[in-house]
Amino acid sequence: MKIFAAFIIGTTLSLGLSPVAKADPETDRKAFQNYFTSRFPDIPITNFIHGVYAVDGILRENWEEIEEFPPYEVALDEGRRLFENPLANGSYLGNCFPNNGIGIANRYPFFSEKHGEVITLEFAIRECLKSSGAAKLLANSNTVTAIEAYMAFTSRGKPIAVTIPEGSDAIDAYEEGKQFYYARRGELNMACAHCHVDHAGMRINGSTISPGLGQVSRFPVFHSDMNRMSSLHHRFNRCLERMQAQDFTPQSLEYRNLEFFLTYMSNGLTWNGPGTQVANSN
Repeated sequence: MKIFAAFIIGTTLSLGLSPVAKADPETDRKAFQNYFTSRFPDIPITNFIHGVYAVDGILRENWEEIEEFPPYEVALDEGRRLFENPLANGSYLGNCFPNNGIGIANRYPFFSEKHGEVITLEFAIRECLKSSGAAKLLANSNTVTAIEAYMAFTSRGKPIAVTIPEGSDAIDAYEEGKQFYYARRGELNMACAHCHVDHAGMRINGSTISPGLGQVSRFPVFHSDMNRMSSLHHRFNRCLERMQAQDFTPQSLEYRNLEFFLTYMSNGLTWNGPGTQVANSN
């Protein structure tokens, strides 16, 4: 852990985004994307949806071999079964979503004026299951992750299109997510951006750090080291644990706002989930 601590000492946040002053989200997005395309000039911006595999050629070769028989196929099959089967009240999961839930993951998360908070896809799935009498399915988090994986798969290739309505409280949620990303925390006194912005593509403790741009589009992912599917919010928890910082409950307001900010930063790229996380990558 001392190596990891030394790695982030003296790091700078060089995008030109202020972690304290409010800024226009679209200005932030352009600066965020320009940073990565300038830092990695040989990588087309469209390739950042592949996460760490866009910046590490060896890991990309391993990943491409795995993708020939992707380990998340079991979760996809289970997610499709759960998605298509009638729920306890006779309705279907698709009834809770626009376009019957097909090809919509690229539009999440969104800010709900009705509820006054950010709604992620996983949050919406959970609420749908609760309202339709299928709450017992929530006892196993793998169930929701499988459903999300299937819905993500139906959205592959669609442009990420997260919106922040003008004159709404959505900007405050966005700013809270942005503050979370750039705030130092934990015993290591580091921020999410120290790794995934400043040191993206570099190696630490044998792992290559993935760029923040496009990162969210691959979730949920199959983690080879855990041999199971994992959600984006569980990924947040793993990062905070390594920072020796307080983590939050998946689908907490803090994590939903963070997802809102990160996904907006990738607007214009295409959805690419579910994905596979091979060893030696973060």
